[in-house]
Amino acid sequence: MAARGRHRRPRPRRVSRASLAFTAGGAGVALPLIGVGQASAASVDTWDKVAECESTDNWSINTGNGYYGGLQFSQSTWEAYGGTSFAPRADLASKDQQIAIAEKVLDAQGPGAWPVCSVKAGLTRGGQPADVTPGTASGRTQTAPKATPKATPKATPKATPKTESAPEAAPKATTKAVDQSAAASGRSGSSYTVVGGDTLSRIADTRDVDGGWQRLYEANRRVIGGDPDLIYPGQKLTLDTNRSPAARPRESQPRAERTDQAKQRAEQAAKQRVEQANKARERAKKKSGSAAHSSSSFTSPVASHAVGTAYGVSGSNWSSGHHTGVDFPVATGTQVRAVGSAEVVAAGWGGAYGYQVVLRHSDGMYSQYAHMSALTVHVGQTVSAGQQLGRSGATGNVTGPHVHFEVRTGPDYGSDVNPLAYLRSKGVQI
Repeated sequence: MAARGRHRRPRPRRVSRASLAFTAGGAGVALPLIGVGQASAASVDTWDKVAECESTDNWSINTGNGYYGGLQFSQSTWEAYGGTSFAPRADLASKDQQIAIAEKVLDAQGPGAWPVCSVKAGLTRGGQPADVTPGTASGRTQTAPKATPKATPKATPKATPKTESAPEAAPKATTKAVDQSAAASGRSGSSYTVVGGDTLSRIADTRDVDGGWQRLYEANRRVIGGDPDLIYPGQKLTLDTNRSPAARPRESQPRAERTDQAKQRAEQAAKQRVEQANKARERAKKKSGSAAHSSSSFTSPVASHAVGTAYGVSGSNWSSGHHTGVDFPVATGTQVRAVGSAEVVAAGWGGAYGYQVVLRHSDGMYSQYAHMSALTVHVGQTVSAGQQLGRSGATGNVTGPHVHFEVRTGPDYGSDVNPLAYLRSKGVQI
């Protein structure tokens, strides 16, 4: 039986992240300021409170939204403040190492780098330095043996320099010794391990794959299968798109014959892509349900039309004095879909709303989907009606798993309208 949860008092600041980014996250992308005054620091207890607010105190979190670790560093901030001396990303570093970098960010940017959670945690400038021991690079895998020439993977295309004085400059040489860390980062040499929330387009963008997601798919068709939109955590993908997944022709083969075979493979691949696109469209039509029959091509956010807490219910549980959306009590992991075609303007952590997605529709209205357990879209992406945005959960301030759905006239809290009335005006039978 599905739980009938509802969230507790939501906070108004959950879509805009002030000076950082529109999506939720922790430390933003601003570069260090030059010439700061008194050094700033905070206690470990204060940083624990910030992490509890930002990531539910999960120091190794990586949801695929572009922010990593307990204090939700963006990759650019982690690199700008020297985090890569510890680990490639914040979620791969130890708690002490993340706090050490956070104190540099606090010194340069102030507590505004965590605009919501710094207030909740009482984070301010001017405190005593945290009692942490960041240690050396790859702090979470210090028990791994030091890299030696024998530890270099045999499959590495280029030989690792045998310079004894620069062990830290060759992290790839320790691939076998730090297998667990490489798997967590999702990349080892020219390969990548899929994590939750990944898409081929995102992997291609973040890893600068030659030829984009299409070439990435072609190079990994045997692993992925016939649907490029369906990848699973744990799948190992090659990032070397210049190498065909099929066996390379022998050099002794005539050039004309190799050219003909290449043309045939290209034509076959193009034909398969057309067939796959047609199948994908057919699947999308089936998933859209009753929305396919409406002239507006709108649908409900979840397949179930059972409503928990309705819109407009008054009470002290909400800071506005009333419930600003409608709750659909569904089990964790239920598919959450876009009610109509739109652009993704927020995708990530939203404070009391937990993991959320906010869409801007062509009619100027905004729809919000909150308390999700996983996201499958990113900011700037265009989605269609019925397209999956993620899966339901119980993140943020909730008492049980459900999808909190809002419709607003603007992106900010307080501009809500009746979401069911809006869907009905679009032809959705709900």
